[in-house]
Amino acid sequence: MPSHTPEPSLAEIFIANRAQLWRVARKIVNTSDLADDVVQDAYLKLVDGPCVRHADRPIGYCCQVVRNMALDYCRRHRVEASYRTFDVDVELLDLPTTAATPDRMMCERQVIGAIDKVLAGLAPRTRLVFELYRLEGLTQREIAARLGCALGLVNGLIAEAATAIKSCGHLLLESEPH
Repeated sequence: MPSHTPEPSLAEIFIANRAQLWRVARKIVNTSDLADDVVQDAYLKLVDGPCVRHADRPIGYCCQVVRNMALDYCRRHRVEASYRTFDVDVELLDLPTTAATPDRMMCERQVIGAIDKVLAGLAPRTRLVFELYRLEGLTQREIAARLGCALGLVNGLIAEAATAIKSCGHLLLESEPH
């Protein structure tokens, strides 16, 4: 009676081909550290996924998962870079760059008031996501998990809030000493 050896699982194939999968990620994300993150996240997605997956070409499937994850990392990095460079850096508002004169303090209060007004005008979910990210320091992944929504949605809501706050940038320029 011939013994039938079961086909290796996707996880086993992934582990056996980890070096090749890492090179796929590395070519896309351009850094070793990010490639490590991509490969780890791709493995977790395969192993912890909601359903058992079977693929006709398992190594091809694993490569595609890694490739997609790497591209997602690149997209997320571009989005994060775009809202990290908006004109008003909320984190710097509390750091005095010059002596606190009454005029400067009044201008800073006006800027903070304008930002508060802009944030109050945002949709509640957008404001919540922005506050969790900027004020509580949660990662986008933590926010997505807490709110039960997609990471892409969190990225978009943070970018939306950042764009709204950017409208207050002219106030900071006006408050700078000449």
